[in-house]
Amino acid sequence: MTEIGKTERKLAVVTGASSGIGAATAVALHEAGFDLVLGARRLEKLQSLGDPLGALCLELDVTDAASVEAFCSNIPRANVLVNNAGGALGLDKFADSKDADWEHMYDTNVLGLMRVTRGLLPVLEASGAGHIVNIGSIAGREAYPGGAGYNAVKFAVVAITRVLRLELVGKPIRITEVAPGMVETEFSLVRFSGDAERAAKVYAGLTPLSAEDVADAIQWAVTRKPHVNIDEIVIKPIAQASATVAARTI
Repeated sequence: MTEIGKTERKLAVVTGASSGIGAATAVALHEAGFDLVLGARRLEKLQSLGDPLGALCLELDVTDAASVEAFCSNIPRANVLVNNAGGALGLDKFADSKDADWEHMYDTNVLGLMRVTRGLLPVLEASGAGHIVNIGSIAGREAYPGGAGYNAVKFAVVAITRVLRLELVGKPIRITEVAPGMVETEFSLVRFSGDAERAAKVYAGLTPLSAEDVADAIQWAVTRKPHVNIDEIVIKPIAQASATVAARTI
């Protein structure tokens, strides 16, 4: 476990780091020379990833204000925050929307991002070279049938990111949004409540992005010169033209 208060290396904090984009980002930032603090609900799984990287692994539920407060209190310094915790639930038409699904998506993708960012802003600014990376989605740029709830929260991530950039201008904190298209992770499996067959159909007939592809973009953004801010990165597989248009071989 890293003694995060006793090293001169830059430190990156990654939420939702136990799998998918978060886990791949942890590896990519470790390879780029960062010390790591990783947060996720599944602590045992998180530790299996983070311990070999020398990361400080902390349980974190971004929907729980007390959990976020405890998490942030263990981080005396930080240079980079990657707000990755989030996800989608369901693909219901608006008329069939489920309150619980919408509330969970909002609490995770929006309020969770707010809680962690607010808690770590002082140490990011104190670093003299802070960087906030919010993981958005092409769902935050294009509406699609059945996507109202997820569209709403990812459009909110875009708005929050832009407001942060306005409010923090002049401070030593860069602000980036990374917005992926199709990425084959647990995302669709969670969205469809564990229906593996339905989740597999999302990626059938094409080569989607991997979590490592997105992590590579994040690593690139945070390793630019301190005066360079990468505002937005939209990253999709070559077979995907939009949220709803893709070339498939089936």
